Amino acid sequence: MNKTFGIRLKELRNEKNLTQAEVAKIFGVSKTTICQWETSKQEPSLNDVLAIAKFFEVTTDYLLGAEE
Repeated sequence: MNKTFGIRLKELRNEKNLTQAEVAKIFGVSKTTICQWETSKQEPSLNDVLAIAKFFEVTTDYLLGAEE
């Protein structure tokens, strides 16, 4: 799996001063899931990627590493 998503998710979360637990609650997943996404041990669903992009006001291409 491409590690870009996890790195960018963590950066965006930290920019908003959110904990993994807070982000997990926002997206209806467990804190463990957020940790696994950030460490590239698990891939989010397409719906999760779309929701994350919308919440952090970035494109899905940015999240997935297709653009800077």
